[in-house]
Amino acid sequence: MNILYFHQHFSTPSGSTGIRSYEMAQRLLKHNHQVTMVCGSYGGGETGLSTDFVKGRREGVVDGIHIIEFDLAYSNSDGLVKRAGTFLKFALKSIGIALTHKYDVVFATTTPLTAGIPGIFARWLRGKPFVFEVRDLWPELPKEMGVITNPLVLAAMSALEWCSYRSAHRCIGLSPGIVEGIKKRGVKASKVEIVPNGCDLTIFADEITAWRPDGVADTDLMAVFTGTHGQANGLDAALDAAIELKKRGRDDIKLVLVGQGKLKESLQARAKLEKLDNVIFHPPVNKSKLAELMKGADIGLQLLANIPAFYYGTSPNKFFDYISAGLPVLNNYPGWLAGMINDNNCGYAIEPDNAQAFADALENAADNKESLPEMGQRAQALAKRDFNRHNLADKWVTWVTGAAK
Repeated sequence: MNILYFHQHFSTPSGSTGIRSYEMAQRLLKHNHQVTMVCGSYGGGETGLSTDFVKGRREGVVDGIHIIEFDLAYSNSDGLVKRAGTFLKFALKSIGIALTHKYDVVFATTTPLTAGIPGIFARWLRGKPFVFEVRDLWPELPKEMGVITNPLVLAAMSALEWCSYRSAHRCIGLSPGIVEGIKKRGVKASKVEIVPNGCDLTIFADEITAWRPDGVADTDLMAVFTGTHGQANGLDAALDAAIELKKRGRDDIKLVLVGQGKLKESLQARAKLEKLDNVIFHPPVNKSKLAELMKGADIGLQLLANIPAFYYGTSPNKFFDYISAGLPVLNNYPGWLAGMINDNNCGYAIEPDNAQAFADALENAADNKESLPEMGQRAQALAKRDFNRHNLADKWVTWVTGAAK
């Protein structure tokens, strides 16, 4: 079976972003299917293609995946108008592929929401089986965050969301809240499946060599955040906790923020202004280097802005990386991840917007370092039991290919 796969932000493990689509494509290949991946050029991502673009596109085979990459550069630091333009251009170019390519199933994954557009055209103009994967609930999230306030834009996004869900033969949600959100738009429960982000246990192997960034001593408690430095991530909470730790004289606790994003420069400026030498910023790294960094860390930071839609409506890559690596997790908002942390005693779940509670948790971890390895073991046991990527990918493959049967 040939799967036409649309993911604007696709990357191989050589990049410094999530690799869910790469892993799912590899699982399709393992089950003797063929995959054509259609993507753009994502900041931090690596498609593996290196030839020049010809008429705005290039293509080739990377690790068995046939990749079509459009010359549409995208970065999280781009402004809203520029990002929207890039999304629409990708959708329009993708329609052409959906209407001309030979394939058995068309699959599209967000973000952005416009990823569903080629699938809609494939369904209604070619009668192709269409599977739509939802990684975030739009327009609920940008509306609650205040990123998009124009009622006409919100209405258009809501219409596109409804059309994508109702055009798809099957849907996939990455978290319980996303699945419920899809069903609330009138999609039958029998057409929706949950397949959360998984744990790449082979990447975070025991034999890797640990490292720590400059400024972090071997005796320090190292708390690491790995991900986008954007509005949704609420990283000012980490800086607020750093201020509280400075007041308490806890210079033995370091917060390491790894990644890039629109707010990174302002966060760095704030840290410099407030002399927060206990906060260390590091550029993004690829998966193998990230695994080595986590090997040297003591605890992972799962941080998001205090937006209720996030509580059950996200499936963050970083959380699953942390537990794959056997790291305890400090989570600063309620919801399904906080529940798992409490149920499995594998970290700290604190209330949002509370710098004192954040600092208290880090102090407790620093003062009880001997208990962290056991917490980490419980975290990794959770990863192996419930979130093994291979098992989840097999479930995903069965659901996607089953749309054609």
